[in-house]
Amino acid sequence: MKVAELKLDALVIGAGVAGLYQLYLLRKQGLNVKVVDAGSGVGGTWYWNRYPGARFDSACYIYQYLFDEELYKGWSWSEKFPGQPEIEKWMNYVADKLDLKKDIQFSTVVKSAEWDQQRSSWRVSTDSGQKIECQYLVSCTGMLSAPLENVFPGQDKFEGDIFHTARWPKESIDFSNRRVGVIGNGATGIQVIQTIAPDCKQLKVFVRTPQYVNAMNNPKYSEKDVEEYKDKFHWFQENLPKTFSGFEFEWQDGSWADSTPEKRREVLERIWENGSLELWLSSYKEMFFEQEVNDEISNFVREKMEERLKDPRLCEILIPKDYGFGTHRVPLENGYLEKFHLPHVELVSVKDNPISEITSSGIRLVNGESYELDTIILATGFDAGSGALTRIDIKGKSGQLLKDEWNKEIKTMMGLQISGYPNLFTTGAPLAPSAALCNMTTCLQQQAEWISDCIKYVNQQGKKVIEASESAQEAWVSHHDEVAEQTLVTKTSSWYMGSNVDGKPRRLLSYIGGVGNYREKCLDVAKEEYSGFNIS
Repeated sequence: MKVAELKLDALVIGAGVAGLYQLYLLRKQGLNVKVVDAGSGVGGTWYWNRYPGARFDSACYIYQYLFDEELYKGWSWSEKFPGQPEIEKWMNYVADKLDLKKDIQFSTVVKSAEWDQQRSSWRVSTDSGQKIECQYLVSCTGMLSAPLENVFPGQDKFEGDIFHTARWPKESIDFSNRRVGVIGNGATGIQVIQTIAPDCKQLKVFVRTPQYVNAMNNPKYSEKDVEEYKDKFHWFQENLPKTFSGFEFEWQDGSWADSTPEKRREVLERIWENGSLELWLSSYKEMFFEQEVNDEISNFVREKMEERLKDPRLCEILIPKDYGFGTHRVPLENGYLEKFHLPHVELVSVKDNPISEITSSGIRLVNGESYELDTIILATGFDAGSGALTRIDIKGKSGQLLKDEWNKEIKTMMGLQISGYPNLFTTGAPLAPSAALCNMTTCLQQQAEWISDCIKYVNQQGKKVIEASESAQEAWVSHHDEVAEQTLVTKTSSWYMGSNVDGKPRRLLSYIGGVGNYREKCLDVAKEEYSGFNIS
């Protein structure tokens, strides 16, 4: 049966944190807007990432929408860093409270989008063959939503179960009688390992890159705790968008150099005990710029990890030595290190002896060592930032494919538009503050609001098209790179730099100039009637 073409003012791709808010804002303008999402329900990241142990590592009271006090106070969290089931319920609470689901089409994958120059609109095709024409196309596809699933030769030969953490089944899995292999020890891998280790018959953990970790302090909330954070709503609303990271904390007063060694240690110990991302994003800002400062803080974290690991071999494999604390994503953990002391847990270093293939019965390393397994869990990460958009065939005004351009160099205008792709807006995209270097809800709210205001402005002017100019985009890229190159982050190799994907152009994917600073730059562009953008 032929599917009728849908005509819209705006189409939003993705029903996660950004997509739900974008739908709400555009609908308030009176626009005919719909959302499509590949999942069968709302949540985005929190729909797909339902692996054991998945949870916030931003405090729950800031990982919320701040545009509506009633909406904020109508939900109460059970603990500081809640798990995925509770988060998914919250996302559904938001969607139901704002009556958003009636405008969301689930189980729909966007396959292509082509700009029609004559009609000044986008022509979108889905996996069902549906055709959608829309004036504005808004990508809310997420920074970490394109999982690296087909990583090793032979995966299709494995006779057991293979699960990527970002494509975890809704059904619970019993590991009690299984030999399980986990590949990867980033933030996701750590959450999985610490959660399933006690339940497995055997657990093999394959580690390539060691990670600094910060112990999570995750208290359960009483009614009084909930009341206290809800009373701070207006403070959060006013201050979170202005901080460096979009979190409630800011850098220490005074410089590292002006502080005594004793005072520095006191500060680090206090923040460490807090058990949050504060040590990373709000201790001493010199950590990101000055090697000597970074070395000292890195040594502090190493000491904390060594105290718990004890075994020299475990320390050698699990504690980083060739990069500094904070230059990679810093995971929070709860008993992760101690799991390697369990007799049925084996740590396998694949740094110098990598995985060569998946066999029918398990994993084989380059030197021929084999591990017999019943279940393999891929905590192998994502094609971050760019991957969600390059997996869609997006054609711009000259017929060029975005994926071809981004295979050469990844560029955006403030992470909000891409020159050559009129009326295409993006959130959580490269060169804007995004995953791991900011509290995502703070950043995504700001980006969705800017996009909504921009569309409103264009429509009020009686115009149809807005596109970032090439010169303005180049200026933003230059500014982004200049700020990034002042930090130690760009001197390392991680998914921040696209290093986890073969052939991916090297560039820091997230703007590191600060959430508050970025917000002011975006507001300035709007105040100048969207300078740097061509409107027609």
